[in-house]
Amino acid sequence: MIDIIIVNFNSRDYLLKCVKSALASTVPVDVFVVDNGSEDKSLSLLKSSLGTESCLHLIENKENLGFAKANNQALALTKADYILFLNPDCIIKPNTIEEMIKIMESHPDAGIAGCLIRNPDGSEQAGSRRYIPTPWRSMIRVFKLSKLFYKHPEWGVLNLRGQPLPDHPVPMEAISGAFMFVRRKAMEQVGQMDEMYFLHCEDLDWCMRYHIAGWKILFVPHVEIIHKKGVCSNGRPIRVEWHKHAGMVRFYRKFFRDQYPNGLMYMVIAAVWTRFAILAIISSFKKMMK
Repeated sequence: MIDIIIVNFNSRDYLLKCVKSALASTVPVDVFVVDNGSEDKSLSLLKSSLGTESCLHLIENKENLGFAKANNQALALTKADYILFLNPDCIIKPNTIEEMIKIMESHPDAGIAGCLIRNPDGSEQAGSRRYIPTPWRSMIRVFKLSKLFYKHPEWGVLNLRGQPLPDHPVPMEAISGAFMFVRRKAMEQVGQMDEMYFLHCEDLDWCMRYHIAGWKILFVPHVEIIHKKGVCSNGRPIRVEWHKHAGMVRFYRKFFRDQYPNGLMYMVIAAVWTRFAILAIISSFKKMMK
């Protein structure tokens, strides 16, 4: 039995498709759906379609508790050796979980594994395989200095989308939070998601903590899923961007404040909030022009 945790917020039809794809798996699953106070009748649709499924468990929150806290809420109810954390706008194949189990069983040093995530048009989605965005890498990227460090291309590159796919599972610095296949034994050592992140960056935080604890992060290229990115956050773009940038600031302070001079850290944090301000202005302007 494999446990699947899906945190939902206003994803309606996508949630139903996601849960159906999970229940169609070739191995037994228990699916835990945590609804973070949706206003689009997501759970009503799910209940009317799949409410009689004994392996479907629903948790209804009256308000949005955040991604990490909602995942941890369901995690307390799980018992399986492996847990799949899955976004509600993802579609998996019937053999996806079965293949991931085989990979994890053959790589006992792996704590988390991710797969090849594709957009609905078939293109590879940014973030499914990536480097950790250290302050140094982020500064190089923001100020477009990667050409100065051509001998160290990984310094200026965060996402590996577009690069040749490996022909076998490989260690990766970070994977996408849309699909995280987690070994319980490793999680018990590392700990649950950091609930101080409300939305975004909790996946990067987890990857860092698994690395620090000595567990590998695997990218599995032959397992593919479809992810309709941003379904849960389309209605509140500025708020989502604020949480994303606040998450990056927390991530930097948590893991890098003792590794970088204070001056550089202040510059990075200032750059993060400047970027948010620019994006918020652009988003507000677009809304006014509609």
